[in-house]
Amino acid sequence: MDIEGNVAPERVALHQALADPARLAIVDALAVGDLSPGELGHALDLPSNLLAHHLRVLAQVGLITRGRSHADRRRVYIRLIPSALEALSRRRVVTAPRVVFVCTRNAARSPLAAALWTSRSAVPVTSAGTRPGPGLNPRVLSTARRHGLSLERRGTADVRDVLTPHDLVVAVCDNAYEELAPGLRQVHWSIPDPGPVDTDEIFEEVLALLAERVDRLAALTGLPTTDPGPTGSATSAPS
Repeated sequence: MDIEGNVAPERVALHQALADPARLAIVDALAVGDLSPGELGHALDLPSNLLAHHLRVLAQVGLITRGRSHADRRRVYIRLIPSALEALSRRRVVTAPRVVFVCTRNAARSPLAAALWTSRSAVPVTSAGTRPGPGLNPRVLSTARRHGLSLERRGTADVRDVLTPHDLVVAVCDNAYEELAPGLRQVHWSIPDPGPVDTDEIFEEVLALLAERVDRLAALTGLPTTDPGPTGSATSAPS
């Protein structure tokens, strides 16, 4: 059998790119959430020139993409291409007694993400906002009804009243991610705010982006083997 003639060049290039330990570490770091180049370099102890080289190689084989922050257009976040994950063996497991989805107003992205999570994982979930609004966007209610999703509540909650030290915090908003206190167990998803556009179409697009991310994280996340304590009462974040 002619092996070279039956192996797609794209697959070969993918394996070649991941053969480098630093690039494999970058992929592992991005498997759960988006990071800026500075955050990646700090986490992996890579100088900027070497990190830039590795990111260029990963981009050339279609593993990563870049996007501007919706909060600060000067900032860039790197994210993994979901379809490329199908060729990876993801061994990383995240444990958490509860997942808390956070956006700024807790009016659209975070409650939808929590509703999706409830339909896909046994790990408890809630949502909150860094500057919560008076209530959910009405299109959240109609979007949830169209997809048979169960919303946790009609109102909003403040992160200061919700978070505990053991929570896995998933910021689905660039503003929220950049406002949250350091020291939390944080994951970041750079999801645009559907509120300013406020059409059924944009809410459907945002729901699809959230569903893609929720499916990925839910497959990697399980309950801890020991009980870390109650998650219902608010506690200050760990330092």
